[in-house]
Amino acid sequence: MQSKQQIMSPHDIVILLKIASYGSQQWFQKSMAEGLGISQSEISKSLNRSKYAGLIDPKGKKVMKLALLEFLQFGLRYVFPQKPGAVVRGIPTSHSAAPLKDKIESTEHYVWPYAKGTVRGQSIIPLYPSVPEAALKDAKLYELLALVDALRVGRAREKELAIIEIKSRLGFGK
Repeated sequence: MQSKQQIMSPHDIVILLKIASYGSQQWFQKSMAEGLGISQSEISKSLNRSKYAGLIDPKGKKVMKLALLEFLQFGLRYVFPQKPGAVVRGIPTSHSAAPLKDKIESTEHYVWPYAKGTVRGQSIIPLYPSVPEAALKDAKLYELLALVDALRVGRAREKELAIIEIKSRLGFGK
């Protein structure tokens, strides 16, 4: 019997970042599903894929921080690439959002398309359709998602600063 190939999905990254944002706080799939706008069954499938990939511990509760950092730093832009698109109204991401917006001056803005957004900029398709709303509910998650987008679309300087900020938020220090 041949087993099915385990392939990472973009929302797996969103879920891993959400778990990382909890820190040592206990979390439950139901509340995570509600906060992210992702079904509980998709959360469960995602956790299984992440266990298989070695990005989460065998119990499915703790992110393997070094593995996640390596994947984000060296693999994300190849597995889930993104190019800035048309100018739209949305929510700032990448270097246009905290924490990079205070470190990088730019006249170009990157946004996740969102009808209730207040900024116009080049569109960046989020890793999952519910990302804009999930980010607005959770400031820690928003920062991590924006930093990940800097890795997906940023230039060398943005990527370098994003890695420093991600390391800090994952608990690696400087």
